[in-house]
Amino acid sequence: MTTPKKLTDKRIAILVDHGFEESEMTEPRKALEAAGAEVHLVSPAEGNVKSWTKGDWGKPFPVDKPLGDTSPGDYHALVLPGGVMNPDRLRRNETAVRFTRAFFEQKKPVAAICHGPWTLIDADVVKGRKMTSYESLRTDLRNAGAEWTDEAVVVDDGLVTSRTPEDLPAFCDKVVEEIAEGKHSGQSA
Repeated sequence: MTTPKKLTDKRIAILVDHGFEESEMTEPRKALEAAGAEVHLVSPAEGNVKSWTKGDWGKPFPVDKPLGDTSPGDYHALVLPGGVMNPDRLRRNETAVRFTRAFFEQKKPVAAICHGPWTLIDADVVKGRKMTSYESLRTDLRNAGAEWTDEAVVVDDGLVTSRTPEDLPAFCDKVVEEIAEGKHSGQSA
């Protein structure tokens, strides 16, 4: 049986910096591409960006679009993988924070897993949202006004969040579903 191509007209940005959790980028990318989406790895880094896997540096991946050369208007949705270093670097990069916030302003689906919600905190888009994340971000998200819950995947009007790589099957399914639905009126900055 073939996978229905729900996302054939969609272009998705996966925003990463060095130290992203490899599976949290590769698994959503595979799911999105299988659903027919065009997926770009967007990064402040140029050339290649290094992943993190199993407690050490993983392989480098080519950057499709440098962050400075792209716009949220070019994409239908945003995916934010975790890892500790990656979102810590992104949340300190004002261009990455503005890029992320713009998806909420444009009411587009956004998905973040593991430590990915750190970037959402700095983009000031979590207040009043039901979310999950890696457990150590619970207090950070609550302090930023989110309602944190310990579930494999949480969907809040276009915002998809998950905890860890073990949640990737549920996360990927919901990411594809939310992007297929299009813009969400409750998505706002």
